[in-house]
Amino acid sequence: MLFPAGSGIRLGMSASAAYILVMSVPRRYPSDLSDARWKLIEPTLTAWREQRRAAALDFGRPPEHDLRTIMNAILYVDRTGIPWRYLPHDFPPYQTVYSYFARWETDGVFAQLTGLLRGLVREQEGHRPEPTACIIDSQSVKTSVDVPLTSQGTDVGKKIVGRKRNIVTDSLGLLLAVLVTAASVSDGAAGRQLLTDVATSHPTITKAWGDTAYRTKVADHAAGLGIDLETIRRDPAIKGFVPLPRRWVVERTFGWLMFHRRLARDYETLPTRSEAMIHIAMIDLMTRRLTGETTPTWRNP
Repeated sequence: MLFPAGSGIRLGMSASAAYILVMSVPRRYPSDLSDARWKLIEPTLTAWREQRRAAALDFGRPPEHDLRTIMNAILYVDRTGIPWRYLPHDFPPYQTVYSYFARWETDGVFAQLTGLLRGLVREQEGHRPEPTACIIDSQSVKTSVDVPLTSQGTDVGKKIVGRKRNIVTDSLGLLLAVLVTAASVSDGAAGRQLLTDVATSHPTITKAWGDTAYRTKVADHAAGLGIDLETIRRDPAIKGFVPLPRRWVVERTFGWLMFHRRLARDYETLPTRSEAMIHIAMIDLMTRRLTGETTPTWRNP
């Protein structure tokens, strides 16, 4: 019988002992963090845990679960799209994993990691950590039956009942801001709020691009924030799909997000949890980009 290298199997070991040793070694999932990727996010998660313990929010009890295992479980849900209670049994209980997910979302940990990793990716690509331009767009998606009707709406133009993901990216397609609303909320209303947030958190931005949904009130609002918003129109004479200048960057970002099956629909009860799932997908993508690892797909298993 052949055993994989690094399994610890030695010559002369009995077959039963070798089997027990192999079965005791945990198997990795494709979504699991490598050592290099974990090194990028471990300081932030460790600092969060130490801060909570210092504030006595954990009632002095020692932590029962490894943070890396918890993050691997969250990435597994985001990448595969399974319900929380369907987590494999080699992860901590799903109630524990979801509890960490909810706390990290509430405390802004995922947004913090997105900002940290984005700066590292930009520097690796030869750019300054803070962007000077951005692209804004939206995507309407259907929701699952568990999503409250009060947080849903109808996008009449796209004939979709569900929610709308409004995002702002930098020129590399990296997430700067995200806002999840009912699909009935106009791009203009969401765009004004997003650009206000972007102007506050990224004061270096002076240029933005978007489609014609942002051409009037949003452009005026952006000008008041010191941002020149340019709308890019599609030539009505051209048939079929054509990449549009600047706008293709944010469309590519939506494509990146779709590698994570949890985002194929909106399954989250709260819109803020939907935003967290988008941040997690970007964290997954940026850590792989920084370490030179690829995202496994059916084209490249």
